[in-house]
Amino acid sequence: MQIINIYYKFKECGSVTTDTRTLKGGEMFFALKGENFDGNEYALKALEAGAAYAVVNASSEAAAAAAEGRLPADVAARLVVVEDTLKTLQELARWHRSMTFVDGKPLTVVALTGTNGKTTTKELIRAVLSVRYNVTATEGNLNNSIGVPLTLLKINSDTQIAVVEMGASHPGDIKELVDIALPNFGLITNVGKAHLLGFGSFEGVMATKGELYDYLRRTSDKVFLNVDNPYLCRMASERNLQSDPERPYSLVLPYGVEYQGFTVLPSDADYPYLRLSHPVHGVINTNLVGSYNADNVVAAIAVGAQFGVSMDEAIKAVEAYVPSNNRSQMTRTEKNVLIVDAYNANPSSMEVALKNLDSVVADRKVVMLGDMLELGEDSQKLHKEVVDRLMSMNLSLVCLVGKEFAAACAGVDGILCFETSDALTQWLTENPVDGATVLIKGSRGTRMEKVMPVL
Repeated sequence: MQIINIYYKFKECGSVTTDTRTLKGGEMFFALKGENFDGNEYALKALEAGAAYAVVNASSEAAAAAAEGRLPADVAARLVVVEDTLKTLQELARWHRSMTFVDGKPLTVVALTGTNGKTTTKELIRAVLSVRYNVTATEGNLNNSIGVPLTLLKINSDTQIAVVEMGASHPGDIKELVDIALPNFGLITNVGKAHLLGFGSFEGVMATKGELYDYLRRTSDKVFLNVDNPYLCRMASERNLQSDPERPYSLVLPYGVEYQGFTVLPSDADYPYLRLSHPVHGVINTNLVGSYNADNVVAAIAVGAQFGVSMDEAIKAVEAYVPSNNRSQMTRTEKNVLIVDAYNANPSSMEVALKNLDSVVADRKVVMLGDMLELGEDSQKLHKEVVDRLMSMNLSLVCLVGKEFAAACAGVDGILCFETSDALTQWLTENPVDGATVLIKGSRGTRMEKVMPVL
């Protein structure tokens, strides 16, 4: 079936789903297939549960049953048979994005990627732009080959700007996503050592993240560039974004903490969150933990300025934003102060988290870290570097979780190692921590947030 015909059916529905458990009735169900599941097996159940249509693979049993007349005519008519449901989902999202107009002009899409800070920056941009616009943005971290199309398909007649987060773990991932989202503006938060198992090297990380710059250069669209970041400046320079002789204007919209005259103020016991000062606009008090979030705040203000949000309006939006999902959160319990950044971890984000803890004023500091996953052959070296960093800090207690950290700690005194976060939780139950400032961080697979209830 041609994509235009599928699009007409989608417009009848107005929404899509890939999970029968979220069906409310009237949606278009996409039967996606993964390593451990096959949505095609649930297509007929989706129709029974109220889906208006079910998009299935031509090789599926449901498609065969329809072709052989083994289904009631009304059920068969609601099956949309395609060669590849994921590719169709992506093509439908691209089509929908292309067919959406605001005041007679194509919808504006802002895309962002980066090693660290993507989701926080996206949420800050959403908050700032929402001052003046109806914004459709990536929910949570639905930033992959499935999540990006689902985000685009949530664009509706009220949407005035879309903000799309893009993740990557292999070369070509960002290229695939920008070819779906067709962004007009792009922002890379930073580049660091993450997913090295997939990228192969730090250069591989830069090349893949740079696929966003590559796309925007081809289309002569704009890049929000943190000009304080030498790696991003290098990536922009290599692509002649600022001085391409074939283009008489710069494709770069510069921003930066230092570039724009911001100063990061020291945190203290009375106000442990990030604070910035500006010579004209005064002090910005955020609810974010860590000076590393300064770049994310300034990025959001820069995006807002491009779309007519004043500095004062942007500052109010930033100050009102409260992080969630275990990202840059500070929580005060009855016993401790918890700095929770447990959604993910890589060497660069681990370093800035430890640097931030160093700057925190506290009588007793405790660190609980989980393995950094997907680092490939450099994993042991990179974990050992974290252990060495920990040994240089003034810490009351260090607890590490996972096989990589256990190997890196061999022969090191003063550090406790645990196989799992559950094992650490049990130990903390028997050996309570009280009166401490505790950093909790690790890759998603280590589930470090499990220790929070006993702290």
